Amino acid sequence: MTIAAPVALDISGVRKVYQGHGREVEAVRELTFQVTRGEFVCVVGPSGAGKTTLLRCIAGLLDLTAGQVSLDGTKVTGPPEGMAVVFQEYGRSLFPWMTVRQNVELPLKEKGVPRAKRGEKVDTALEAVGLADSASAHPWQLSGGMQQRVAIARAIAYEPTVLLMDEPFAAVDAQTRAELEDLVRSLWRRMGVTILFVTHDIDEAVYLGQRVLVLSNRPTVILEDVTVDLPDERDQLTTRSSPKFGELRGHVYEQIQAAKKGYRPDEA
Repeated sequence: MTIAAPVALDISGVRKVYQGHGREVEAVRELTFQVTRGEFVCVVGPSGAGKTTLLRCIAGLLDLTAGQVSLDGTKVTGPPEGMAVVFQEYGRSLFPWMTVRQNVELPLKEKGVPRAKRGEKVDTALEAVGLADSASAHPWQLSGGMQQRVAIARAIAYEPTVLLMDEPFAAVDAQTRAELEDLVRSLWRRMGVTILFVTHDIDEAVYLGQRVLVLSNRPTVILEDVTVDLPDERDQLTTRSSPKFGELRGHVYEQIQAAKKGYRPDEA
């Protein structure tokens, strides 16, 4: 008998309505899904579909209009301790006057981790992302890809149970993006962390994830929860050139095109 993995993230009936200037904008209508511990789930959808709003709701950065988010069985009412977020705007999330080491160490200091333990965690994280030799540099001295590695190192040094990533590679070139994709998959496999990864790139979602959640146009609902039945071992050349990858990519693309045309399962 197979024992189901425990649920890390439980999103139940989440709804988000923005109010202001005498009008209401329903960004997220009704979202319910679960992510089990150690799972890698990607989220895609049309531009303006509410992907970032959803992620910020899950991270406890936005108040919900309705519904509930739970992390490891505990209701999220603000940024939870067991969660880390990597945003697209890595330049804004790093402090330019601090060194790479100081940037990675900062959340650990705020968490009250003792100095010696902080040093160990920072060293391990920097080594994991290939920045051990850049610890004394400042973010502005690094390339965009290296800056995003700093942001990832800071997140994994915190040792979260769940890592949220909001289009983290959108601002880097294609070659760097491929390297960062493989870095995140290797870290995920090594650490066993649960990852919810928002992206607008269909190929990236299929390449990285075990599942792909396809969102509708706003107000957001889930169009389809697609299982990515590709081999666990993946590489940029073999995986992306396989017939199965092309089939999955085509299917997700069709769903997003349908979303752009206004298809919604709640209104079908």
